[in-house]
Amino acid sequence: MERSAQRLGRALVVVVDDRVAQGEQEDSIGPLVTELLEEAGFIVDGTVAVAGETVDIRNALNTAVIGGVDVVITVGGTGVSPRDVTPDATAGVLDRPIPGIAEALRASGLAAGAVDAGVSRGLVGVSGSTLVVNLAGSRAAVRDGMATLTPLVTHVIEQLSGLETA
Repeated sequence: MERSAQRLGRALVVVVDDRVAQGEQEDSIGPLVTELLEEAGFIVDGTVAVAGETVDIRNALNTAVIGGVDVVITVGGTGVSPRDVTPDATAGVLDRPIPGIAEALRASGLAAGAVDAGVSRGLVGVSGSTLVVNLAGSRAAVRDGMATLTPLVTHVIEQLSGLETA
């Protein structure tokens, strides 16, 4: 059975934004990520908004991993300001980093003119059997990042699930 003809798996979106988490601003990025994941063939369990606090981000990631999602995409908090702690929180959750995908996201984002993607400190890696991906928070970075990520995610999930043959 070909994996692309069926659902790729379950996904969760974590939006790292203080104002969204506090209900002061409507989330405009989470629905975009959800739409792009669904177009790629994922069932999206939901979107969680958390403040830019290491503990909050780490808790959301651990909950996703324990919940058994195949991929969790974080959006926001990947830059260089003091409040941008998503990569730091993610590092504490990852079992194995996948630096090549993170570099591909930065390179493609910068080439597409998404400056925040180009200077992102975002990480990509595996925690348990879940792929964890940090994307920069702009719509341009999300659109380009998901276009770059989708074929790579399919390959990683196949490897993690043991569906890929040698």
